[in-house]
Amino acid sequence: MSDYPTPPLELLHQGKVRDIYAVDDERLLIVASDRLSAFDVILPDPIPGKGEILTGISNFWFGQFDDLVRNHLLDDDGGNNLAAVLGSAELAAALAPRSMLVRRLKPLPVEAIVRGYLAGSGWKDYQATGSISGVKLPAGLQQAGSLPEPIFTPSTKAAKGQHDESIDFGTMQQLIGPEVALRVRDIALAIYRRAAAYARNRGIVIADTKFEFGLDDDGHLFLIDEVLTPDSSRFWPVDQWRLGTSPPSFDKQFVRDYLETLDWDKTAPGPRLPPDIIEQTRQRYLEAVRRLTAPDPGAADAAGQRLQ
Repeated sequence: MSDYPTPPLELLHQGKVRDIYAVDDERLLIVASDRLSAFDVILPDPIPGKGEILTGISNFWFGQFDDLVRNHLLDDDGGNNLAAVLGSAELAAALAPRSMLVRRLKPLPVEAIVRGYLAGSGWKDYQATGSISGVKLPAGLQQAGSLPEPIFTPSTKAAKGQHDESIDFGTMQQLIGPEVALRVRDIALAIYRRAAAYARNRGIVIADTKFEFGLDDDGHLFLIDEVLTPDSSRFWPVDQWRLGTSPPSFDKQFVRDYLETLDWDKTAPGPRLPPDIIEQTRQRYLEAVRRLTAPDPGAADAAGQRLQ
């Protein structure tokens, strides 16, 4: 059962979190559900309000990088109005907080991952090989340690129920072409650097994140999907970061850590989540919104309250 009212449009694709509907030949409607995935498995219990939180954060970030790259969002002018698309003001009001009306583009078959700190699979790869996705790193780095410079470590985009695979930059160039690969890498690194500095001032370390890009028929590059959300990024509180540990997080790493304590082989179906894990996860998402999207750090409480 869906956690949002179903729009009267053709469902083109149901992802781990987002559902994509066809509007016409040039537009799509992307609706963020409250579903939560971990280890590439959709868990049976949603996180209430998560779709609205993710959409709000993404919309905030999209507006911060207009000088670096186009994005897929459509303005309300020119008939790009959700009520007009759906034929119902009531339905539009219900879906708007979790929806994006976007350009129909050709997604690139890679995820653009940027890492500023050693964590997660990157830390495991470094321990085993001294490298991440073919990027050689200095010896002696510690878990949760800051890298000398942010690094670009792309991966494939797996189908639902399968696992993404890390690739080196050369393989990415073969997949999408050398010129596009260079543009994606440079833009992803530039976005990460700017976002990491902004977030640091608001008490959040962005340890790593992933971006997705698409092309239009003229070859123009667009930032698509979601941007710097708790689902696509690893957020740590600055005041709880400790070198050599796995810091607590504002993202779904909290759920991954809980799942690691279970006797589960990380294949579907996923285990049920206890109510306290669901609520604590929700509060972490809300805290990320509170810190990142308020007009200033001192006014952040109001932003979090609006989404509760």
